[in-house]
Amino acid sequence: MDTGLKIYTDGGCLGNPGQGGWAYVMLLETFQGEKIIAQNKGGEKDTTNNRMELTAVISALRALKAMNDVPHKATLYTDSQYVQKGITEWIQTWKRNSWKTSDKKPVKNKDLWTELDSLAGEFSVNWEWVKGHAGNRYNELCDRMTQEAISSL
Repeated sequence: MDTGLKIYTDGGCLGNPGQGGWAYVMLLETFQGEKIIAQNKGGEKDTTNNRMELTAVISALRALKAMNDVPHKATLYTDSQYVQKGITEWIQTWKRNSWKTSDKKPVKNKDLWTELDSLAGEFSVNWEWVKGHAGNRYNELCDRMTQEAISSL
């Protein structure tokens, strides 16, 4: 599904748990080429890598929700298999099992997963995993922004 709207996200931590950061970059394909239409970053002092990966995606979808003049249909690229598999595969089972994992433990980060599930339901999103630190221009940009967010804490 090539929609013309692409979202790249990243999250990371210095220590896990530790100081964390997240970032997203939103691109629109135009007749002149790709154009960054939104980007943001942020951080938290005491968090985990997975929470930051989820926060990046949630922040991007919140921003998309606020935009009226762009398609609400996107391809979202994450280098987190936790996020990609969580939203496309695992979440339905978690909900069926009252937010318990297969070994009957509570799902970690349920607060973020429920928010992501709600937001994602408002859009048509194709969830793509990309290898991190592998030269993808916008994944690398998100990684740099994430590190800047961590450094600013």
